[in-house]
Amino acid sequence: PAPAAAAPAPPPPAPAPAPVSTGVNIAPPGGFPGAAPVNADGTKAGPKRISKDFVPETPTRANTKPIYGAEIKPIDEPKNRFDTFQYPPITTDGMGICMFDGTLNQHRGHLQYRWEKYCGLRNAIDQNEGGLEKFSRGYETMGFTRDEAGITYREWAPGAKAACLFGDFNGWSTGAEGVWMTKNDFGVFEVFLPNNADGSPAIPHGTRVKIHLELEGQEPVDKIPAWIKFAVQAPDEIPFNGIYYDPPPEEQYQFKYARPKSPAELRIYEAHVGMSSIEPKINSYVEFADDVIPRIAQLGYNAVQLMAIQEHAYYASFGYHVTNFFAVSSRCGTPDELKYLIDTAHSYGLTVLMDIVHSHASSNSLDGINMFDGTNGQYFHDGPQGYHWMWDSRCFNYGNWEVIRFLLSNLRYWMEEFKFDGFRFDGVTSMMYSHHGLQMDFTGDYNEYFGMATDVDAMVYLMLANDMLHTLYEGHCITVAEDVSGMPALARPVSEGGVGFDYRLQMAIADKWIEVLSEWGDDYNWNMFDLVHCLENRRWGEKCISYAESHDQALVGDKTTAFWLMDKEMYDHMSTLTPDHPVITRGLALHKMIRQLTCCLGGEGYLNFMGNEFGHPEWIDFPRGDRVEASTGEFVPGNGNSYLLCRRRFDLVDMDHLRYKYLNAFDAAMHDVASRFKYLCGDHQYTSLKSDEDKMVVVERGDCVFVFNFHPVNSYTDYRIGLKHGGDWRLVLSSDNPEFGGYSNLWTCNCPAISSEEWEFNNRPASMMVYAPSRSVSVYAPVEAVRMNMGWA
Repeated sequence: PAPAAAAPAPPPPAPAPAPVSTGVNIAPPGGFPGAAPVNADGTKAGPKRISKDFVPETPTRANTKPIYGAEIKPIDEPKNRFDTFQYPPITTDGMGICMFDGTLNQHRGHLQYRWEKYCGLRNAIDQNEGGLEKFSRGYETMGFTRDEAGITYREWAPGAKAACLFGDFNGWSTGAEGVWMTKNDFGVFEVFLPNNADGSPAIPHGTRVKIHLELEGQEPVDKIPAWIKFAVQAPDEIPFNGIYYDPPPEEQYQFKYARPKSPAELRIYEAHVGMSSIEPKINSYVEFADDVIPRIAQLGYNAVQLMAIQEHAYYASFGYHVTNFFAVSSRCGTPDELKYLIDTAHSYGLTVLMDIVHSHASSNSLDGINMFDGTNGQYFHDGPQGYHWMWDSRCFNYGNWEVIRFLLSNLRYWMEEFKFDGFRFDGVTSMMYSHHGLQMDFTGDYNEYFGMATDVDAMVYLMLANDMLHTLYEGHCITVAEDVSGMPALARPVSEGGVGFDYRLQMAIADKWIEVLSEWGDDYNWNMFDLVHCLENRRWGEKCISYAESHDQALVGDKTTAFWLMDKEMYDHMSTLTPDHPVITRGLALHKMIRQLTCCLGGEGYLNFMGNEFGHPEWIDFPRGDRVEASTGEFVPGNGNSYLLCRRRFDLVDMDHLRYKYLNAFDAAMHDVASRFKYLCGDHQYTSLKSDEDKMVVVERGDCVFVFNFHPVNSYTDYRIGLKHGGDWRLVLSSDNPEFGGYSNLWTCNCPAISSEEWEFNNRPASMMVYAPSRSVSVYAPVEAVRMNMGWA
């Protein structure tokens, strides 16, 4: 690029001039000096110029490239790669967290007890099960397994006195000719079914199976096997049936692409396959792979988090009331079709996380594992600790050996058989405390975390799970904890005595935005100090995932950010063919600002629920019929079992005349800047300005400087901001760009490089003057960093 004009000499030390207000989004007097910079050959040395009337292109498998920086490689994971694996021994004292956080020394006794229990369980597994790697492959011995000679079925049901396998394969017989099983001293029933005379398996692929259990002093029960790989609800039937799933080799999906390396800065697209269609129906894994994965890649997210993968009898539970832990949700397709989805995501370089539920299980005893062997405490605590009254679900007993085998094997199963790249652990707060966090207001007092109410067995299970996953899949597995309590050291390594998660969800931020939009009222009342405090308020050294909204805010009865901002006006004024509407203009501007502020200040990662990136106009309402609330007798009307509001209207963002395209384009640009500058994983974060008078916030993150002007009417020219160093700076993102629905007053295409001055300002060693339009965010980066990361300067 042509050399920039010499910067004027810095002014003498003096108070900075007051910024000039130029009204609502009006360019500074005289406009910007000079034309856009050009290269020597006359081509523009800057970002692509896009008009407000651009026509969106629907992302497809044919026109969408892998995400920025992706390394796409063929899969190389032989089945026997762990045969000679030596699990590393424990070499620390587990008290590193007390050095990291000295306050924890007050609870050193509790933490020492926890560490000793962890070490004891690790050693016991080594001595009795051949190590954690082998122990966590229970799915290779439990449930249905097949070799050349036939099928073996094993089931742990210590409370049952007899068990019989039955199904379509034997005419559902439980009589003398039934397939009765033998029980060992550990409560495991077993039976072997040799191949048929023609060499075919005794149980045909795709046929129904159940286990008939005879109980002491009770009526017999028929159950879906606890380790079943597939369960289906037949049309017009209420109960599910277990399915023996073992397709012939030619029908099995063969993975083609390797897992991507875990990204250093995690940006998650939270998605629900079933509701991802633009049509009012349950979408399929194949359709999601072909239609939605390209959208995620085009937006620039580097991870997709899949909800509701484990089978759940109640669709409206959002997948959180799991009935069959090893079974793929059959509503959306088969296990092999889910494998196709994950492999497709890997072909774009996307990390695939599973929203896994190990915090509780559905209380449904017909389809699930509750009361499996007729007892209340087989998999779960017996008594109040084993029941979550708010969720009407059962809570696991993490001190039980077979429960630990079941849950650790569940993690390995999804990692090995489906090539997931990690997990978002749901309901971790409920796991960690015997009170499950119910009616508990956590204040940050460490006594709330380390005492008699802490479920140490659950903590040890989580430590084992994280240690196993990060050891066996080092560099290719991410774990995220959903915790509202603020448990210290939750996201510190197990070797230090921490629980071992990579990230924790920063759940307070979404609540803060709801408070802002529902209670703060007039924009003039917005408190910049309060906002910034909430976004910055997290434990040092423990990475967080920030989000302005997740699936929780999209459910019926709540409101998304877009709906809080624009409400019913969205239905009448989102067309570009109609004049600007003040509610929509404000809503679009703040929607962009809220997301960028959350992303750049709220954590070391970012999350968005599908459709919210473009301001989806409808809430989520699962199909449901009328019902009577059992606890109160109250009549609760349904919605006629309609799927109309259980979908995502991606078609709206593809229409060139609807303003949804502006929010979608901004989201993509926001992620492009994040992926290129990688500021989320940088070691520098500093908020140099919080001004309630000007409604301004200035944030330094990595190499970038983010300038937010939340003022509803004032735009500022010659507004001085502090910088961490001098040099020339370029505008790399502006929410005022026309393709983002802005007014082109601060446009990346015609804003020249800005020379900073060695003038200390706001406790920063350098500063520069910028233009800050009303209700806008602008992002600046050093020219050299722009040249290196963006390819222009």
